[in-house]
Amino acid sequence: MTEPVQPEVQMSISAVERDTGISKDTLRVWERRYGFPDPERDSNGERIYSLEQVSRLRLIRQLLDAGHRPGRVIGEPMQVLRVLADQVRVSASSARERVRERATDPSIDGLLVLVAARDASRLRAMLDMTLLRLGLESFIHDCASPLTRAVGEAWARGEVGIPEEHLFSEALQGVLREAIGRVKVEHGSPRIVLTTLPTEAHGLGLLMAQAILCLERCQCLSFGVQLPIDEIAAAATFHRADIVGLSCSSLMGTNVLLDALADLDARLSPDVRVWLGGEPQVGSRRLPSRVEVVTDLRNVGARIRRWRESDVGSRGELAPAVAAMARRR
Repeated sequence: MTEPVQPEVQMSISAVERDTGISKDTLRVWERRYGFPDPERDSNGERIYSLEQVSRLRLIRQLLDAGHRPGRVIGEPMQVLRVLADQVRVSASSARERVRERATDPSIDGLLVLVAARDASRLRAMLDMTLLRLGLESFIHDCASPLTRAVGEAWARGEVGIPEEHLFSEALQGVLREAIGRVKVEHGSPRIVLTTLPTEAHGLGLLMAQAILCLERCQCLSFGVQLPIDEIAAAATFHRADIVGLSCSSLMGTNVLLDALADLDARLSPDVRVWLGGEPQVGSRRLPSRVEVVTDLRNVGARIRRWRESDVGSRGELAPAVAAMARRR
């Protein structure tokens, strides 16, 4: 007797969505744009998909998760998709092996591997260990600053994405905040208000500057990122700040930066200085006379000494002692 032919198993679009993680809307778009998948219709006119198509869709989803573009893989036959998926698995295995090899490597390259692998716990542990070994000042100059630059360059090359950059920022911010909290400066001078301009969302440079300034016995009042111009001026007045320290990345446009500095200059008391750090793109443009550009944290100590030796600095250094004498009287 002839064996009865078994009907081919087919899946509804809802079942395919659950199985592959690809939404119904995306499946329909791919069908129109790329001609795949190419479902049949059941008696009710609903899309149904063969198991072979579902298998291809699973591989396509793996490749998209690994960074391939839909237009490069959706039209490929099963054999090509399998080869590409094998390459992804080999690459992932190599990445894990590199992470294991670099798990105790405190170099910038070693830390960058941990960033790319999203290994938050090992990254934080390695940063803590490097801080303990180097001390805070050397950690800033020899680890935190060059690593931040390396992550930014890797992002520009497409080697790390936004999740990896955020993971790195969170880890380094945690290390820096804890280290700053251990540096006690109760009556230091100058008094410095630290923040960024309203359009600047990057805060790592601000934390690194705060760490160095605290080591120089400055009294820092940090207001985080993106403080409005009028609030910066109000904070400087309220806290009798000697200096407003601003961190600026290279992403801020020159005209936006100059307009903001001019606005701030008009609101500050005449004796308050502005130190502009990070990578401000000012070129040869003229800045307000009170603004000094500080692009290298290694120069901060010398600038602090010059401020303390100036007339304004001498008055600022004497202020705590005068206040203490007044209280004793």
